[in-house]
Amino acid sequence: MGDILITDDERDIRELISDILKDEGYTTRLAANSDQCMKEIANEPPALMILDIWLKDSGMDGIDILKTVKRDHPDIPIVIISGHGNIEIAVAAIKQGAYDFIEKPFNIDQLMVVIRRAMETSRLRRENVELKRGETASAEMLGDSAAFRALKSQLDKVTKSNGRVMLTGPAGAGKEIAARYIHAQSNRSGAPFVTVSSASIEPDRMEEVLFGRQAAGGIEKGLLEQANGGVIYFDEIADMPLGTQSKILRVLVDQTFNRVGGSDKVQVDLRVISSTNRDLPNEIAAGNFREELYHRLNVVPIQVPSLEERREDIPLLAEYFIGMFNKGQGLPLRALAEDARALLQTMLWPGNVRQLKNVVERVLILGENTGDISAKELPAGDEASAEEGRIVLSGGLATLPLREARELFEREYLLTQINRFGGNISRTASFVGMERSALHRKLKSLGVATTNKAGARVAYVEGD
Repeated sequence: MGDILITDDERDIRELISDILKDEGYTTRLAANSDQCMKEIANEPPALMILDIWLKDSGMDGIDILKTVKRDHPDIPIVIISGHGNIEIAVAAIKQGAYDFIEKPFNIDQLMVVIRRAMETSRLRRENVELKRGETASAEMLGDSAAFRALKSQLDKVTKSNGRVMLTGPAGAGKEIAARYIHAQSNRSGAPFVTVSSASIEPDRMEEVLFGRQAAGGIEKGLLEQANGGVIYFDEIADMPLGTQSKILRVLVDQTFNRVGGSDKVQVDLRVISSTNRDLPNEIAAGNFREELYHRLNVVPIQVPSLEERREDIPLLAEYFIGMFNKGQGLPLRALAEDARALLQTMLWPGNVRQLKNVVERVLILGENTGDISAKELPAGDEASAEEGRIVLSGGLATLPLREARELFEREYLLTQINRFGGNISRTASFVGMERSALHRKLKSLGVATTNKAGARVAYVEGD
């Protein structure tokens, strides 16, 4: 869970805290004085420190250590403890960057609450720093399919406004990339882009993470305050607790809020982008989402297409990921063979772009170091071929008479190819080796038609 360094000149105290933390799943290191403490930090910076103010037989007291650590390792949260505590010491410690101050003798439950909060705050800070570092690259939009062009056109229309955008689409389709693209092209591009991962934050911690907290002598800024002047992105907004939804609604109305434990009004200037893979009207009907919040957020609804709706883009995306893994991880820089490109475009992608990225990484790690990536190296390629020149029939297909099996195969084959080429009948006919007119007749006999969906032509079976 996390590595915690406990520094206290009283052996019983540091060992007691250590035993309790180990029971909670943490790993601990112990230091009895400033020299041991600084040596441990030099060897490996901890995830969190518990630090006594008064240290006997030490060249540095707790405040000196606090100043040094915050100078060299500002992201390490430090919880100060002392048996001689008073408000002046607490204020001094928090002004120097301490997360919180606890006076001895302390309540174990209170200590654990502070530690959990400090660890989660530290994690969220690290995540946002990493997101900001990768912001330019992650905002890159790649694709040339009709569905992709329709999406990008919609995104371009909202970049210069301050309107709230609701991005809908399946998990892994790229909703956060779309949100980052809006931010990168907007007049707020130089301001923060802060993500609220609604599903990963514990419900009882949501308000403190969003609004921050105000304790004796110090303030901990929440994500809303960190995003001031920029964009706050609510990822999977349907996972936000109902109680928090009502408070977010108030922020949207007047752009002010109170920190947890505080009474001062905090004014913010935010652009709000949210996303969901759920049907929010159904969630409203089930009592899981506030209808008024939905209408506040859903000013500009934009549907992010699934990978199945933009199969033409799959080779381009795969090649981008190959280059990315080569540059970032040193994995082989390999091209895609034609059979691999075709197979990637016909595979099922329930995990969408995220799944494609994982498949590419797997192939580069487990495959050859040189040469083109072939269809045999892909997951579906392993399962499709029993031996050269043969395919494995599914149980259902193998039980049908030849005429019915052939018709079923032709229908599914042509559906897949048409969707692979974005509904383009000419390109499909060329690939499958048929005249265009003959293909039209075959599709009609099989009951296959095409329709517009997400800006692209998509094939379907009539009557389904």
